[in-house]
This record gives sequence, structure tokens and C-alpha cells, in this order.
Amino acid sequence: MSATGVVLFVAVPAAVLSAACIGIASAAQARATKEVETGKPLDLTLFRRLIGRPLWLIGIAATVLGLGLQLTALAFGPLLFVQPLLITSLIFGGLAASRLEKRRPDRVMVGGSLLCVAGLAAFLVVARPSGNGDVFVTGSALLPLGIALGAVIVAGMALAAFSGSGSARTLGLAVATGVLYGLTAGLMKVVAGQFRAGFGEPFRHWTLYLVCVIGPLGFLLSQNTFQQGRFLTPALAVITALDPLVGVAIGLSWMGESANGSPLALAGEAVAGLVIVVGIALLATRASHLSGTPEDDHAEAGPDHDDGYGLAGSTC
Repeated sequence: MSATGVVLFVAVPAAVLSAACIGIASAAQARATKEVETGKPLDLTLFRRLIGRPLWLIGIAATVLGLGLQLTALAFGPLLFVQPLLITSLIFGGLAASRLEKRRPDRVMVGGSLLCVAGLAAFLVVARPSGNGDVFVTGSALLPLGIALGAVIVAGMALAAFSGSGSARTLGLAVATGVLYGLTAGLMKVVAGQFRAGFGEPFRHWTLYLVCVIGPLGFLLSQNTFQQGRFLTPALAVITALDPLVGVAIGLSWMGESANGSPLALAGEAVAGLVIVVGIALLATRASHLSGTPEDDHAEAGPDHDDGYGLAGSTC
């Protein structure tokens, strides 16, 4: 089978199934975090309060399965192809949340889903990502992007830890989570390549051990984000957008992957990206609006309501 065939028949299904698992996991975990006492941002004891709750354990199982499928997709497809497909996790998460709330997705959610899929398809067709390296560049070439990602993570965590605003805390957690998730994906791409060389190969390199630190940290921040904010608010949209963006940046800067860079292609990619952002915004705000009871929805319309990200009474 050709490299293109492997991407189409192995990487794409694995990435979409991974997105489905991650979306279901997010819905289950977000609901479970609301069932326990709310702690401070960056609360390390949150896991202790969640362990034993069936819905959260279902979310953990879906997360593990999703990560395994993502690892499979990354083993056979470039980051520039696999990571954008994970945007569809927000669609699956919205459907799962609607199911848990015993509500049917409305036209706005369906429209947002269609915009995400259309924008994503257009982006991949126009960008034509190529290259499938499984090692990082070395030396000073790592520094510019590495310093930038580190600075964003530190800024997000500092905002979450020290801000007096609930909206700012949730945004800080979401930003740090999205960057950590994207960085984890880049590291997993390298680990996947090492696994293909031999089962014991990853244990000889630093990337696997760094994944074991960064991955759980991102997961902890995501659980705190779910509890501090509201599921499928714009905060989760930030995570959903930053994760693939960071993955794409790593693919281009650290792994030698490439995309169509002609002026016309760049314009098309920008338009496709805008369509995706609009779709994510529709899904996020509408799912948040539908997540409460009718009384909650009425209360959200008040001018002083804060949805956890400073969008008072926002509806679509």
C-alpha cells in the first residue's frame, strides 16, 4: 500500500475514532467534575474526589482508548494531517453531552458541526500536508518554538493561579491545557515512530518519559478547566483549537513536515480556518446554552451572569 493509501485507510479512521473517544471522554468527565466539590484552580486533590464515580471512570476508559487510537494515527500519518482531524472531538463531545442531558441537538449545533467538517475538509485539500518524519530537529532549531510554547504554558498557569476573575482563571487553564495537549501529540508522534522500530525502542529515549510528565499535567489541567468553567463553553473551544494548532506548528518547525505555501493556498487555508473557528464557536456557545435547565437558561440571560469565560448571557 502506498504512503497515501496508508494515511487514508489507517491514519484517518484512527484519528476520527480517537476524536470520538476524546469527545465522549470530555462529556463524561465534564459532567462528573460537576458532581464533586469545586476546589481551587490547579487542584491536585480533584482526582481523589473523582475516583469511584462511574461516569468519570467511563471517561478515563474513553481517554485511554482515544490516546491509543491517536498514537496509531500518528504512527502512520503526519501531524499536519492527524491533528486537525481531532477538531471533530468537539462535535462528538457536543452529541455526547446532549445525550447525557437528554436533549436533542438543535439546528445551530448541526450547523456548527457541518461548518467544522466543511472547513476541515477544505483545509486538508488546500494545504496538502506532506512529510511524515518521526524525529525532532536538534540543537538551536528547537528553541524558538520551544520557548514560545513554554511561555504560553507558564502564562496560562499563572493566570489560573493568581487571577481573581473566574473567567480569567478558566481561560488560563484552557490555554495551558491546549498547548500541553498539542505538545503531547508532537511527542507521541516521535514515540510512535520509535515503537515501529521495536517495542523496547521508546524506553531508550527521553521523549517517552517527557510524555509521561506532560500528558498527565495536561489531563489534570483539563479536569480543573471542566470544573472551573462549564462544559463546551468557549474555554473548551480554546482547547480544541489550540491542540491542533500547536501540533501543526510542531510538525512544521520540529519535524520537517510541509504544506502548500503558495499565496492562493495560504488564502484558502485562512478561509478554511475561519470557517472552522466559526463552527467551533457555534458548537461551544450553543452546547453551553443547552446544558442547563430551562430555569438556568432564563437566568443566563441576565446581564450579570458569567458563564466561566466572561461571556455573559451569550446565546446563538
